[in-house]
Amino acid sequence: MPQLEAVVANINDLQNGEMRQVSVGETDVLLVRLADKYYALGAYCTHYQAPLAEGVLCDNHVVCPWHNAYFDLTTGEQQEPPGLDSLQKYEVKIEGDRIIVSIPENAAGRRQPNLAEYNPEDKRTFVILGAGAAGAHAAETLRVAGYQGRIVMVTQDDRLPYDRTWLSKDYLTGKVTQDDMPLRSAQFYQDCHIEVWLNKQVVQVDVSSKSISFADGESLQYDALLLATGGKPRQLNVPGSDLQNIFTVRSFADTDRILAAAGNAKRAVVIGSSFIGMEAASGLTQRGLEVTVVSPSTLPFEKILGAEIGKLFQQVHEENGVKFHLGRKATQIEGDGKVEAVVLDNGDRLDADLVVVGIGVQPATEFLQGLELHPKDGSVQVNEYLQAADGVYAAGDIARYPDWRTGEPTRIEHWRVAAQHGRIAAYNMAGQQVKYRGVPIFWTMQFQFPLRYVGHAEQWDEIIFQGDLQQREFLAFYVQGDRVLAAAASQRDTEAAAIVELMRLDRMPAPDELRRPDLDLVELLRS
Repeated sequence: MPQLEAVVANINDLQNGEMRQVSVGETDVLLVRLADKYYALGAYCTHYQAPLAEGVLCDNHVVCPWHNAYFDLTTGEQQEPPGLDSLQKYEVKIEGDRIIVSIPENAAGRRQPNLAEYNPEDKRTFVILGAGAAGAHAAETLRVAGYQGRIVMVTQDDRLPYDRTWLSKDYLTGKVTQDDMPLRSAQFYQDCHIEVWLNKQVVQVDVSSKSISFADGESLQYDALLLATGGKPRQLNVPGSDLQNIFTVRSFADTDRILAAAGNAKRAVVIGSSFIGMEAASGLTQRGLEVTVVSPSTLPFEKILGAEIGKLFQQVHEENGVKFHLGRKATQIEGDGKVEAVVLDNGDRLDADLVVVGIGVQPATEFLQGLELHPKDGSVQVNEYLQAADGVYAAGDIARYPDWRTGEPTRIEHWRVAAQHGRIAAYNMAGQQVKYRGVPIFWTMQFQFPLRYVGHAEQWDEIIFQGDLQQREFLAFYVQGDRVLAAAASQRDTEAAAIVELMRLDRMPAPDELRRPDLDLVELLRS
């Protein structure tokens, strides 16, 4: 293959543990110096193309500044999601004091991970129920881990795995199209001998007999099973909730139905100030609808992010024309065949052409037989290896796992956590012993206001702020006792990436240190 070659730097331009973005022709390259060796790789994260030079380097890996994927800088291998591909690695030569990088023409900067080939002599069948983040990552990771038997991924959806985070964000606003949504092509799954069963509904999993029964009468035996069925949206249960143009947002089809209705609508009511609800409010407003949010909460996200950031989100929405009825509940939906108005518990009547319900989800586990489910919500209780029973693992929204930092049983409904779970469960299904020690992360973008959240805090004693909330450029640390359990960040991406790594290493500074205005989290990570 023809190569392009260029002098990109002098050997003294970079110190050990330093990286920078350089160019070979028109191709951007990430140049790194580690232990007096130089490495050149694709310059952009394989998830959403974030510039990795703006991330943080620790040991031999880089943490993406946007959504915190990890990549090994000596090999390019992806170590943590989101995203599925690894970085392409390029040839580096040293001539005198010059660093020369060679790349193939039309270098993509990314590559598929190294996958084991299917071997028909391996008679095992591993089944994955669910094709969301956990299922999609698990299917590939089984091959990365060297498993060569049969893989069957089962989904009720009519589509191959897609980026569910875009449903209430960029797909709803029209920034991405249907063609942008799939995580992998049909050809990829075919080449990897990963069977994807679409439109397939499970009615029972019998753990004792290792069998799965489907609504169409078929059954399937498994040697190992990953439960990754995710959550089911909670439905509104008031008079009139069966009218047309009342939607939840969970699947591709859900968002397509909302978009179809929005084309002929002027007014929308969003019931619930969850992240799904608020993102839907943002997206529908940007499509030109008049949007009102109804919620029993006094502020959006107050229980998750605190009053200060909750007020900020409300302010951002109101600046863009969204109206709020907080501390209120919907008691009735009115309409002749389809929704015409939402009636609140104080008697207010809100005209509406469509309604989006965002009042949370519950684990989709009702089909399980032979597993003891959590009495509170029906989630699957797993150990630190994400194992629920012999040969049975659970990942994502349905998994209640021990938090390695606190020891507390925890269930988190985040896309990246589900992807992490899928990878770890797959390694353990393939015979490795890998504990889940991930750091939870989620992100949201509402209008032009981005927020990253790292860690997990159900309650806290105080929030320590750095930066300026009104300028929407800040860090917020959620402290319980003398420990930081979580952090939120807006327009402080590099520092947020450093926080992810500090939490992973259990090196977060004490609260008193965080109050110092001169504290540099990136430098702290390097020290």
